[in-house]
Amino acid sequence: MPDYPRDKLEVLLIVEADDFETATAADAASMDTRFSVIRVPPGNPRTKPKACNYALPFARGEFAVIFDAEDRPETDQLRKAVRAFRVHPAHVACLQARLNFFNAQENWLTVMFALDYALWFDFLLPGLDKLGIPMPLGGTSNHFRTDALRKIGGWDPYNVTEDADLGIRFARLGMRVRTLDSTTFEEATGQTDAWLRQRSRWLKGYMQTWLVHMRDPRALLRNAGVGGFIGFQLFIGGTVLCALANPVLWAVFLWSCFFGAATVGSDASGFSMHISFTALIAGNGLLAYLAALAPSRRGWFEIAPYGLTAPLYWLLISAAGLRALWQLFVNPWHWDKTEHGKSRLTSADAL
Repeated sequence: MPDYPRDKLEVLLIVEADDFETATAADAASMDTRFSVIRVPPGNPRTKPKACNYALPFARGEFAVIFDAEDRPETDQLRKAVRAFRVHPAHVACLQARLNFFNAQENWLTVMFALDYALWFDFLLPGLDKLGIPMPLGGTSNHFRTDALRKIGGWDPYNVTEDADLGIRFARLGMRVRTLDSTTFEEATGQTDAWLRQRSRWLKGYMQTWLVHMRDPRALLRNAGVGGFIGFQLFIGGTVLCALANPVLWAVFLWSCFFGAATVGSDASGFSMHISFTALIAGNGLLAYLAALAPSRRGWFEIAPYGLTAPLYWLLISAAGLRALWQLFVNPWHWDKTEHGKSRLTSADAL
């Protein structure tokens, strides 16, 4: 349990009304008077943001935070968040805590997932914070001023990466998101098929977010400012573009290596191959360097060598990106749930 005054803590357990197994477990937990079970009636879209919107009117606190069922936040995180809100000006609407995984060393995929998160939450988001650039939120451990959350109308129920959209909408209304120096540990999925489904949903949500906010680019530029507009293109649009472009660039390189001479002549082919090879080394070298650098802040130096395999991990991200693009057209609001409780490790095994 968190190190927080018991009389000031309200816990809403949000479950789908027709998920009887989860609802039964939630009812057992709700015997503690601080806990209340909110049953979300069946209906489309069956998404996390729709459930959060349904539960928002029940929140009575000045501050609200979203945790997933498997999350293990540091015990003083709530106290840190409240202290930070008291120090920050009123237009700071949200604090994003750092996320990482307690089962990072379970297999190669969980290690790479941990490096991915370490780079994003320990380096990139704090950098955006310092620059005052709007940041896409993580799906959990985002602490809100409840009134600010209500002011923007809560979450977009149709966005399957609702957290990224929320960060941009705060910025468009003149509110800020800051980072919180506290970590929540989650369970990283270690199965490739489950990882692909989860990452596909995230990338599909990034695509949705980009399309929604770019319906009127001039309004986005006016509301979010030049820095916010550029940051949005780089961290929302750029994330999707990199995932989709990666296999194309690999294909160009391989084509120039094996078929270039037969199609465009040896001189042109040689030049094309050199350019492709240079881009390949530079791009993948940068990926490997950043992935190896990512765990340094936490002192997780034993997993840093895995950063050399970042190009392979990015091929998986590209596969997820292509799946996300397909789903965007055929099943845009489908929420691929991630099954947890599969890890043989526990939060006590965190690095």
